[in-house]
Amino acid sequence: MIFQTAVFWAFAAILVFAALCVILSRNPVHSALWLVLSFFSAAGVWMLLRAEFLAIVLVLVYVGAVMVLFLFVVMMLDVNFAKMRERFRSYIPVGATVGILIVAEMALVLFTGYLGPGSTPSPGVTPANFSNTRALGLQIYTDYAYPLEIAAVLLLVAIIAAIALTHRERRESKYQNPSEQVRVKPGDRLRILRMPSEKRGP
Repeated sequence: MIFQTAVFWAFAAILVFAALCVILSRNPVHSALWLVLSFFSAAGVWMLLRAEFLAIVLVLVYVGAVMVLFLFVVMMLDVNFAKMRERFRSYIPVGATVGILIVAEMALVLFTGYLGPGSTPSPGVTPANFSNTRALGLQIYTDYAYPLEIAAVLLLVAIIAAIALTHRERRESKYQNPSEQVRVKPGDRLRILRMPSEKRGP
């Protein structure tokens, strides 16, 4: 138990440090890389809590897909950082307000007895062959099957709407008709012109 607690504090310290580097780094590429480290640290904390499915999803989805997309977008865009820093001080009041609210919420949780002994029910002892992924799958596909199907339909409708909006016909774009290209004849591609030959003058 002492080793597990030490590992937890190590992951927690790395997570807090990486999160601070995300918001304090001036280079957006460095911020994205620090965010990748914070995701890995959070996945380690999930593994310690025996939530291996959430840890795997966090690594595969966020680190493997979302952060790679962020890195490509940041590295491909020509961002004018000097112009972005001109109005940096105007965002300080909003950022300070949000930070104070977050600190107040964490203080309420930590110092008012919400995490004290007996305040929360004990999860109980799990058997040796317990699988968090299997338990989560049983909950999703039995008790929450209808909400899952509704969410899937909503996502499908959103995907179809996004495709329909991006692939609408535009007047300035030139499109080709494959059926007309297949039915074309050699005479339609080549036209022979008969012109009188030139004669040299005397």
